[in-house]
Amino acid sequence: MSNHKNKTLATALAFLLGGLGVHRFYLRGSVDRLGLLHVCSLPVAGLVYGVGHAPNAFWVLLPIFISCIVGFVEALAIGLTPDEKWDAKFNASSGRASRSNWPLAVLLVLTMLVGATGVIAVLSRLFDLLYTGGAYG
Repeated sequence: MSNHKNKTLATALAFLLGGLGVHRFYLRGSVDRLGLLHVCSLPVAGLVYGVGHAPNAFWVLLPIFISCIVGFVEALAIGLTPDEKWDAKFNASSGRASRSNWPLAVLLVLTMLVGATGVIAVLSRLFDLLYTGGAYG
């Protein structure tokens, strides 16, 4: 018997710590390549800071912002997976069935609110910097 992977916990990890790939490590172990790619957003941000001469903070944090947005999308994908498919993929040998309740729905609504706000904010700042040189802030 293997450990039972909780879908609500995986969604919460993707919502809260998706930018670091914690949900991927919870689901697939410590050698998940996409999880490691999330973690690599931190050193990439450091490289952008080190290479640029007093760069705008937005450019330094852009790799982390992108990783967080991908984490929100993954939270939605995890949370919207039907329980039967979830159990077939992650809990085939656990001997327990998943049963999603209202906390998962609340997490999905929060993910949509925060994720959509984040995408709009990143896109608006990106367009401001690219097309006006940062004239609006």
